[in-house]
Amino acid sequence: MSEGEPIQRIAARGDGVTASGRHVTGGVPGDVVLPDGTLDAGPQHVEPPCRHFAVAQDKGCGGCQVQHAGEDALRQFVTDRVLHAAHGQSIEPQDVLPTHLSPPATRRRATLHGLRKGKSAVLGFREARSHRIVDLRECPVLLPELAALVPPLRQLIAAYAGRQPVDVELTMVDQGVDCTIKGIEAEGLAATEALLDFARDHGLARLSLDRGYGAETQWEPQPATVTLGPVPVGFPHGSFLQPTQDGENALVEDAKAYLQGANTIADLFSGLGTFAFALAGPPKVLAVEAARDTHLACKSAANSRGLPVHAMHRDLFRNPLQPDEASRFGALLLDPPRAGAREQIAQIAASEATRVAYVSCNPASWAKDARTLVDAGFRLEKLRPVGQFRWSTHVELTSYFTRG
Repeated sequence: MSEGEPIQRIAARGDGVTASGRHVTGGVPGDVVLPDGTLDAGPQHVEPPCRHFAVAQDKGCGGCQVQHAGEDALRQFVTDRVLHAAHGQSIEPQDVLPTHLSPPATRRRATLHGLRKGKSAVLGFREARSHRIVDLRECPVLLPELAALVPPLRQLIAAYAGRQPVDVELTMVDQGVDCTIKGIEAEGLAATEALLDFARDHGLARLSLDRGYGAETQWEPQPATVTLGPVPVGFPHGSFLQPTQDGENALVEDAKAYLQGANTIADLFSGLGTFAFALAGPPKVLAVEAARDTHLACKSAANSRGLPVHAMHRDLFRNPLQPDEASRFGALLLDPPRAGAREQIAQIAASEATRVAYVSCNPASWAKDARTLVDAGFRLEKLRPVGQFRWSTHVELTSYFTRG
């Protein structure tokens, strides 16, 4: 091996770190930093699969940060992010389950940014820490159905966008691709007909325009739904959906295993019912959600199927379940936003609850909440790192706490 300092791990922002704490852009475990500062690539340093990726992230697509890391290094990075967060709060899980990574070409939702330039347009992700748009010509992360829409959408933006930036939200639903475009003008009968032709020609499930007052549906041959567990649920504009079906399956299977045997479950921050519909029957599930459209979609789906899911509209940040309410359930499940669930966790800690499954998209906020539970007598029984956002530094997890 060449003389120099080996890279030991990948840091939170994607750069390599040596044993002495030196941060090196583009380093992965097994690389060696030579005395002149260059990298001698090791076996886990691979050729990035995308032409838009650049190790210096101010020069390439900001959607990915670690495409130069091999599979083992990527898996270890995701694992380390989660374990370091737990250890930072002096929490030691009793069982660390194998890390789950979603494969390439499985991302089913994305927001692209576009801009008209003369008679043409650019469309893609922005560079990291920049408003510059990388004109997307390939993407090994997106589902092929989403990636295939980039060229025709670019043409649409070139024809009908004004001078302002355009945002395009793409989501794969049961009927095909749901597409919402914000910032496009498309005024008049000819433009409207062109949009309808675009939706029809490309088999869209739904096409909507947002002119600053919320999404307005232009095309939707059938009501857009997403199937959660066994249940098709109406998909309101902008609703949250796990980024990959593969990752969603992993999270749901963990939740089912963690909460097996519970007769009553409170699903907090329930969204459309990703976990509620998978857990219900015979257990009874309370699905609590603050977003009204999302709550109503969950409620309608549960009622139409006669499932034991009771949907409650409630803001758990302002009005969390109180200790006496949390104590009534055999188990609790939380899947909060990135900020975590500090207010709700404090009430659970003060309750008589004994089983908590916590799914998180932010190891840092999760670790603080986990510390509150541990201080209240809970034990972290199981912890699984999850990497749904492949090649990015965005990491998720599932966890299971018990006490008594």
